[in-house]
Amino acid sequence: MADQRDTIRHVLRPCDAIERIYLCREFVDMRKSINGLSVLVEAVLQLDPFSSHLFVFCNKKRDKIKMLIWERNGFVLWYKRLEKQRFRWPKKLESDVIELDVQSINWLLDGFDLSKMKPHQSLHFTTVL
Repeated sequence: MADQRDTIRHVLRPCDAIERIYLCREFVDMRKSINGLSVLVEAVLQLDPFSSHLFVFCNKKRDKIKMLIWERNGFVLWYKRLEKQRFRWPKKLESDVIELDVQSINWLLDGFDLSKMKPHQSLHFTTVL
């Protein structure tokens, strides 16, 4: 039974097939559904809701997340509600929208604070000699 739960968990999580993930930094009224969120993507975030990119929204209490994506012939809306804890939503950023990678959005869904997670510095070399 545990194996089935793990399989289902991974199916319902963002995967590497998603090219871009946009996180709306401003809090959103969770009564919004597909129509309201897709209008928000186009009018406020000034992005294309039909782009097959994943758009992520959070409520003010930070205990609910909705994710919206266009999939070939219709929208898919994913919703997660926490029972006791809060999502660590990014603060103090210049932009209203943040681009994340798949690993980061999954860390956010698992409760990690992305602002405190700093990777090693990227190194760029021109030769091995």
